[in-house]
Amino acid sequence: MNIKLRLTIMSFMQFFVWGAWLITIGTYCLNAKGWTFPQFGAIFSTLALASLFMPAITGIIADKWVNAEKLYGILHIIYGLILFYVPKVNDPDTLYYVIFGAMICYMPTISLANSISYTILKNSKYDIVKVFPPIRVWGTVGFIVAMWATNLTDSKANANQFIIAAIGAILLGIFSFTLPKCPPPKNIKENASLIEKLGLNAFKLFGEYKMALFFLFSMLLGGALQLTNMYGDAFITGFESNPTYADSFVVKYSTIILSISQISETLFILAIPFFLRRFGIKKVMIFSMIAWVLRFGLFAYSDPSFWGTIHIVLSCIVYGMAFDFFNISGSLFVETNTSSSIRSSAQGLFMMMTNGFGAWLGSKISGIVIDEYFIAADGSRDWHHIWLSFSIYALIVTVLFAIMFKHKHTRAEEEAINRISH
Repeated sequence: MNIKLRLTIMSFMQFFVWGAWLITIGTYCLNAKGWTFPQFGAIFSTLALASLFMPAITGIIADKWVNAEKLYGILHIIYGLILFYVPKVNDPDTLYYVIFGAMICYMPTISLANSISYTILKNSKYDIVKVFPPIRVWGTVGFIVAMWATNLTDSKANANQFIIAAIGAILLGIFSFTLPKCPPPKNIKENASLIEKLGLNAFKLFGEYKMALFFLFSMLLGGALQLTNMYGDAFITGFESNPTYADSFVVKYSTIILSISQISETLFILAIPFFLRRFGIKKVMIFSMIAWVLRFGLFAYSDPSFWGTIHIVLSCIVYGMAFDFFNISGSLFVETNTSSSIRSSAQGLFMMMTNGFGAWLGSKISGIVIDEYFIAADGSRDWHHIWLSFSIYALIVTVLFAIMFKHKHTRAEEEAINRISH
């Protein structure tokens, strides 16, 4: 089989086995099981918790001892086996540890998949900058297809969503053993300190005011990154209790509607070079934050009526700008404002602050706040004010960032932007 096709299959399945349940686990826990928001917030926070330490650990293992494709396959098989156990779990405390175990296996495979692709493409004499993006975009397609599969099989409110992901993960794990070998490069020095091995030497960047401020705002915005993934499907599906909307297309196919967000991602990625060249990194970051304000604000005025559905669709469209613009402009900022000796570690720190600490705090705190302030005595949920509170939070972060973060477009950034444009 053509090597690019094999890597495309890997990329597709990498995100298929996550997308099958990531968007609908809220519907499963909150609507079907009736668990509380703090209980669900804790379960969802395991994604971020695993991201804090597992990528670094597996990176060391793949760099020193085990072929990357074999480690990747083993992790996916264990991930699939753990997901097979989910249907047997009937209390949130147990599910917390089960999902945490699954995330310990899954989260490091995201970076491993990139590493495997880079290694195989380099060994096959391909131009990575040209060849890899079309392969990676199939990961987003896989996520969308998984969302559709979960919705069309009526699995969004039951444990079948985890079975779909489990089957896919085990097949992907087996498939990975057929990939070309990616032996350990052994590029970590034997006498390297533990701090160097874990990539923690980038923490010295917190001693620089501008970098410390950037990482702080990365964490604050990271708190918002997963909120619509957590609650979006549960919010829309909840309208089924209203006789007016119970049989509406939006309620029945909420996951398919929400997949517009992932479709939007692929389109906004193409627009990023234009926006970066025209406005610079800081303004693009601000555009991203404004998009988060709109993402939540539009949800606040959404329902399955005609105009309410328009708001949902618009919210999904702006999600592409909200998610992509900050992640890519932020990584470019790190790329052009750190020395080459710690650049990779600094990128890891950026991901740790957004998808690690930020996402963990967002998951935990949002569950507690919703339970404390937005649940009525009869158990009904005030989604209008839940989404408005998220929107106000994003607005505050945006205003503070615009005022406090001083940054001018540099020549190095212009060169970096030109590289991603070609």
